[in-house]
Amino acid sequence: MAKISLNPPSLFASSGYGFSQVVVAGGRKTVYISGQTAWDPEKNSDGAELAGQMGSALRNIRAAVEATGGTIEDLVALRIYVVNYRPGDAAVIAGALRAFFRTGRLPAATWVGVQALAADEFLVEIEATAVLD
Repeated sequence: MAKISLNPPSLFASSGYGFSQVVVAGGRKTVYISGQTAWDPEKNSDGAELAGQMGSALRNIRAAVEATGGTIEDLVALRIYVVNYRPGDAAVIAGALRAFFRTGRLPAATWVGVQALAADEFLVEIEATAVLD
Protein backbone atom coordinates (compact mmCIF):
# COMPACT_ATOMS: atom_id res chain seq x y z
CA MET A 1 0.00 0.00 0.00
CA ALA A 2 1.25 3.44 -0.83
CA LYS A 3 1.68 5.97 1.92
CA ILE A 4 -1.06 8.58 1.85
CA SER A 5 -0.47 11.97 3.46
CA LEU A 6 -3.60 13.84 4.48
CA ASN A 7 -4.29 17.35 5.69
CA PRO A 8 -8.02 17.43 6.50
CA PRO A 9 -9.61 20.87 6.09
CA SER A 10 -10.82 20.67 9.71
CA LEU A 11 -7.15 20.80 10.88
CA PHE A 12 -4.59 23.55 10.28
CA ALA A 13 -2.65 23.36 6.99
CA SER A 14 0.61 21.85 8.23
CA SER A 15 2.34 21.15 4.91
CA GLY A 16 3.86 24.64 4.95
CA TYR A 17 5.65 23.56 8.12
CA GLY A 18 7.05 20.46 6.43
CA PHE A 19 4.74 17.76 7.81
CA SER A 20 1.33 16.18 7.30
CA GLN A 21 -1.44 15.99 9.87
CA VAL A 22 -2.17 12.33 9.03
CA VAL A 23 -0.30 9.54 7.24
CA VAL A 24 -1.95 6.27 6.30
CA ALA A 25 0.57 3.50 5.62
CA GLY A 26 0.59 -0.21 5.12
CA GLY A 27 3.55 -2.34 4.20
CA ARG A 28 5.55 -5.44 4.88
CA LYS A 29 8.05 -3.95 7.33
CA THR A 30 7.85 -1.23 9.99
CA VAL A 31 11.12 0.45 10.99
CA TYR A 32 11.61 2.31 14.27
CA ILE A 33 14.60 4.65 14.23
CA SER A 34 16.14 5.75 17.51
CA GLY A 35 16.54 9.43 18.18
CA GLN A 36 19.16 10.89 15.86
CA THR A 37 21.26 13.93 16.69
CA ALA A 38 23.92 15.96 14.92
CA TRP A 39 26.68 13.50 15.81
CA ASP A 40 28.67 11.89 13.02
CA PRO A 41 30.19 8.38 13.48
CA GLU A 42 33.10 9.86 15.50
CA LYS A 43 30.68 11.77 17.77
CA ASN A 44 31.57 15.11 16.22
CA SER A 45 28.70 17.56 16.08
CA ASP A 46 27.85 19.49 12.95
CA GLY A 47 27.38 22.92 14.45
CA ALA A 48 26.08 24.74 17.47
CA GLU A 49 23.01 26.18 15.72
CA LEU A 50 19.57 24.59 15.56
CA ALA A 51 19.45 24.75 11.74
CA GLY A 52 22.75 22.89 11.35
CA GLN A 53 21.81 20.28 13.92
CA MET A 54 18.39 19.75 12.28
CA GLY A 55 20.09 19.12 8.94
CA SER A 56 22.58 16.68 10.45
CA ALA A 57 19.92 14.79 12.41
CA LEU A 58 17.77 14.47 9.28
CA ARG A 59 20.75 13.18 7.29
CA ASN A 60 21.31 10.59 10.02
CA ILE A 61 17.62 9.62 9.75
CA ARG A 62 18.14 9.17 5.99
CA ALA A 63 21.19 6.96 6.60
CA ALA A 64 19.26 4.85 9.11
CA VAL A 65 16.24 4.27 6.87
CA GLU A 66 18.49 3.55 3.87
CA ALA A 67 20.32 0.93 5.97
CA THR A 68 16.98 -0.96 6.10
CA GLY A 69 16.50 -0.79 2.32
CA GLY A 70 14.12 2.14 2.53
CA THR A 71 14.18 5.79 1.50
CA ILE A 72 12.93 9.01 3.05
CA GLU A 73 9.71 8.38 1.09
CA ASP A 74 9.07 5.54 3.56
CA LEU A 75 9.16 7.78 6.66
CA VAL A 76 5.66 8.12 8.10
CA ALA A 77 6.23 9.81 11.47
CA LEU A 78 8.79 12.01 13.22
CA ARG A 79 9.10 13.02 16.85
CA ILE A 80 11.32 16.09 17.13
CA TYR A 81 12.68 17.02 20.55
CA VAL A 82 14.08 20.56 20.82
CA VAL A 83 15.98 21.89 23.83
CA ASN A 84 14.38 25.06 25.25
CA TYR A 85 11.94 25.26 22.34
CA ARG A 86 10.57 28.71 21.60
CA PRO A 87 7.91 29.59 18.99
CA GLY A 88 10.60 31.36 16.94
CA ASP A 89 12.29 27.97 16.45
CA ALA A 90 9.33 26.84 14.32
CA ALA A 91 10.67 28.65 11.25
CA VAL A 92 14.03 26.88 11.54
CA ILE A 93 12.46 23.45 12.06
CA ALA A 94 9.92 23.94 9.27
CA GLY A 95 12.63 25.15 6.89
CA ALA A 96 14.77 22.07 7.57
CA LEU A 97 11.79 19.75 7.06
CA ARG A 98 10.75 21.45 3.79
CA ALA A 99 14.32 21.24 2.47
CA PHE A 100 14.63 17.57 3.42
CA PHE A 101 11.21 16.38 2.20
CA ARG A 102 11.14 17.98 -1.25
CA THR A 103 8.91 15.31 -2.77
CA GLY A 104 5.68 16.52 -1.21
CA ARG A 105 5.07 13.25 0.69
CA LEU A 106 5.40 14.56 4.22
CA PRO A 107 5.44 12.43 7.36
CA ALA A 108 3.31 13.15 10.38
CA ALA A 109 5.30 15.00 13.04
CA THR A 110 5.25 16.08 16.66
CA TRP A 111 7.53 18.81 17.99
CA VAL A 112 8.30 18.68 21.70
CA GLY A 113 10.21 21.21 23.76
CA VAL A 114 12.49 19.56 26.34
CA GLN A 115 14.81 20.82 29.05
CA ALA A 116 17.80 18.75 27.96
CA LEU A 117 18.93 15.82 25.80
CA ALA A 118 21.61 13.14 26.31
CA ALA A 119 24.57 15.50 25.74
CA ASP A 120 24.85 19.20 26.55
CA GLU A 121 25.74 20.03 22.93
CA PHE A 122 22.53 18.53 21.51
CA LEU A 123 19.86 21.05 20.54
CA VAL A 124 17.62 18.59 18.70
CA GLU A 125 16.96 14.85 18.54
CA ILE A 126 14.64 13.22 16.01
CA GLU A 127 13.00 9.79 16.24
CA ALA A 128 11.38 8.32 13.14
CA THR A 129 9.07 5.55 12.01
CA ALA A 130 9.11 4.19 8.46
CA VAL A 131 6.89 1.67 6.69
CA LEU A 132 8.48 -0.23 3.79
CA ASP A 133 6.50 -2.02 1.10
